[in-house]
Amino acid sequence: MALRTPPRPASVQPVGNFDVTRYLGRWYEVARIDQRFEKGLVRTRAEYTLGANGSMHVVNRGFDPRRNRWDEARGKAQFVGSSSEAALKVSFFGPFYGGYNVVALDEQYRWAMVVGSSLDYFWILSRTPVLPAGVRQHLLAQAQQIGIDLERIHWVMQDGANPTGG
Repeated sequence: MALRTPPRPASVQPVGNFDVTRYLGRWYEVARIDQRFEKGLVRTRAEYTLGANGSMHVVNRGFDPRRNRWDEARGKAQFVGSSSEAALKVSFFGPFYGGYNVVALDEQYRWAMVVGSSLDYFWILSRTPVLPAGVRQHLLAQAQQIGIDLERIHWVMQDGANPTGG
């Protein structure tokens, strides 16, 4: 049961023509819907490296200002079908997987929007700590179209930079 493919919201369509090698590297978490495991963290980022058989290793890091320390989680991601479709399953806890669907992706792989197994799991990622206002508005419009509650989105502080550019 734990190894099955995670569910995907009906409104979510992963991007095609996905190139995992271009997705590798550091991504800054610009925005998210807060989860228990990330609540209160700032300067959050993910580092993706290539694993065996086309899988990816992921290291998520975030700074907890209340405890004045970095938190880190290591996991693995595997494609649920073709590696050309950005539908993956990710695990940080043994055989238990959650969905990881890249639903919007810049042609140059400068930003991405990710939805998990439900619309309660949502992230906007960027290769830079701050996204231009036009890109933020474009992604928020797309998020709203697939049913993301925009009121729940938390903008993440990155190295003192205001995530909304102001």
